[in-house]
Amino acid sequence: MSQISVKNLTFSYEGSFDTIFESVSFAIDTNWKLGFIGRNGKGKTTFLDLLMGRYHYSGSIDTSARFEYFPYRIPDEYMDMCASEFIEEIKPGCEEWRVICELSLLDEEADILFRPFRTLSPGEQTKLLLAVLFSGENEFLLIDEPTNHLDQNARDTVRDYLSGKKGFILVSHDRELLDCCTDHVLVLNRKSIEVQSGNFSSWWENKQRKDQFAAAENEKHLREIKKLKQAAKRTADWADRNERTKIGFDPVKEHDRCISTRSFIAAKTKKMQSRVKQMENRISREIEEKEGLLSDIEKVTDLKLSQLEHHKSTLIEFRDYSFRYEGAVAPLFTGLTFQVKRGQRIALHGGNGCGKSTLIKRVLQEAGLREMSGSYSESGSCSVASGLEISYVDQDTSWLSGDVFSLCDRLGIDQSMFCTVLRRLDLERVQFQKDISDFSEGQKKKVLIAASLLRPAHIFIWDEPLNYIDIFSRMQIEKLIQEHQPTMLFVEHDTRFRELIATDTVEI
Repeated sequence: MSQISVKNLTFSYEGSFDTIFESVSFAIDTNWKLGFIGRNGKGKTTFLDLLMGRYHYSGSIDTSARFEYFPYRIPDEYMDMCASEFIEEIKPGCEEWRVICELSLLDEEADILFRPFRTLSPGEQTKLLLAVLFSGENEFLLIDEPTNHLDQNARDTVRDYLSGKKGFILVSHDRELLDCCTDHVLVLNRKSIEVQSGNFSSWWENKQRKDQFAAAENEKHLREIKKLKQAAKRTADWADRNERTKIGFDPVKEHDRCISTRSFIAAKTKKMQSRVKQMENRISREIEEKEGLLSDIEKVTDLKLSQLEHHKSTLIEFRDYSFRYEGAVAPLFTGLTFQVKRGQRIALHGGNGCGKSTLIKRVLQEAGLREMSGSYSESGSCSVASGLEISYVDQDTSWLSGDVFSLCDRLGIDQSMFCTVLRRLDLERVQFQKDISDFSEGQKKKVLIAASLLRPAHIFIWDEPLNYIDIFSRMQIEKLIQEHQPTMLFVEHDTRFRELIATDTVEI
């Protein structure tokens, strides 16, 4: 057991407008199961890269620990090889028998070590690389979002597996995973960094209490400042009026005054001006105490979407539908029957590779929005209401490039509205000048969601929209859908999101 001590860490990317870390200091223990929480673009992955020594920085990171990073970067030339042939390359000293032992804990057979890596499903690839990661000894593991693109069964397996381990930093936006697998949290707040004992839910409960207290203190200081300013103004006005009476007086009306009265008036005015100065000092102290109270408060800013009303009640219908890609051994699905009616939010649920995304692409093709790739055969019926307007969020973000303004021109979106939605999703204005291809994956997903919200539609079709999206934005999107209740067809493996949003679930 050892510590990782970070002192006065400062880092920014070369040529970047903004600083990722500035004079940051904290300490963590290598025996912890540490959940790493923060908004997209705050620097979670960057910090892991700094621990791995991939960038130069100022300040210090002191530790005797050895680090290992997940996910491993698999070169293209390894993709058609069996994992048993290259695990030694990605993790020097890795022993095959240890990997096989870890695979058994992940409910996987050893044979995936001896199949071409490219042929493995996303879940199998993730489990295999996790088994390689945990096959070593005396390493502090840096695990970066291990459950993205995994189906529910694979997520459950990874969650159970990680809950039995220790000595790692886990970056994840999956609330269930953080609750089950962590005993400490490292949080990148808006203006500060904190380390706290407990899991996500205990931290979130404490944070809500702290935010409520900070908001109440802020209101108290504002009221006190207002009262002090009013009292200071009254006293200053009185002192000014009194000062003006020092010179000149009417001996008939003010028969009790004489020249010597001037010194008395001056002394009294000086006393009142001193009182004004004291009040101004108190105001300064109140303002100083108020500063920073709201700096770390996480406000879920309300979003809006543009929903159209279709004249038909049934918008999409599959009846006894079967689909098979040409050359496939078996069809993706057979006898599938369901409808999407106005006001419903249908979640497509099933394992990786079961055909959820294919089903969505088939709907888009029927609506004339895109063509299916590859040859296929089908039976039964897939029908879409005529004139149906669809707002779509794809899994793929690789096509995004150029700055935000050029993207608006390509998509025909109002620039000011688009930037407003992105700001509400917590993208800083400085990001708008950057190339979107340089955004983090979570920021790219926010760009797609913002574009979808601005497209007036009868139905919103979202394919795994929350991959890489931070926890606070997930809550923001949940609130939006619960308030506006749009018609939706979506795929999402985040259990809490699906339980909150879906009116019905179709098992594929």
